[in-house]
Amino acid sequence: MIRVALLALLMATPAAAQAVTEGRGAELRWLDKMSGETADVELSRGQAAVWGRLTIQLDSCRSPADNSTSEAWAHLTIRDSVADKAVFNGWMLASSPALSALDHPRYDVWVLRCLQS
Repeated sequence: MIRVALLALLMATPAAAQAVTEGRGAELRWLDKMSGETADVELSRGQAAVWGRLTIQLDSCRSPADNSTSEAWAHLTIRDSVADKAVFNGWMLASSPALSALDHPRYDVWVLRCLQS
């Protein structure tokens, strides 16, 4: 019985992949939790911005091809100059920033949207 279930699982066809579009950049927002200061910035792919102790680099921004305003996924590399290391390296989702969030005692960063051509 277990073998049949395992075989059925292995033979299952993958779900249809959603078509995505690569944006030319992304709009991000950050927050300094100590001062309450916020700022929005637009970054192009490969571009980095410095804010406070953080250097934030946008590696990629993707959104659904059929509705680019509904969601955005951005791959970010965030470095802290005091820690001298990457404090975040991964994908952030605009609609669910807590799923993959920057864990920093002073700063928050989240994705607002992808910038399209």
